[in-house]
Amino acid sequence: MKKQRRTFTTEFKYDAAALVLDQGYSVAQACRSLDVGESALRRWMKQLQSERGGVTPITHAMTPEQQKIQALEKQVKQLEQEKEILKKATALLMSDDWNRTR
Repeated sequence: MKKQRRTFTTEFKYDAAALVLDQGYSVAQACRSLDVGESALRRWMKQLQSERGGVTPITHAMTPEQQKIQALEKQVKQLEQEKEILKKATALLMSDDWNRTR
């Protein structure tokens, strides 16, 4: 039987990494108390440290600031796509208008 892969919320990952980085727990202690693998916890710690350093991650952000940045980047991308669509629609309408007046 295949073992089910566990998933963790962003808040859980943040809290787990903060145990080691902010509260002085060792990695082994935190892994035992939270029942998570050491490699996963180290990965979350590395992500949290880089986010605190101002690096926006490719995956889901942990810190509220980085989450806000990701949401704003997504909104900018959507607005740029909408702007391109409007440019093309305007050009198409203008060319139809031009052809009718000839």
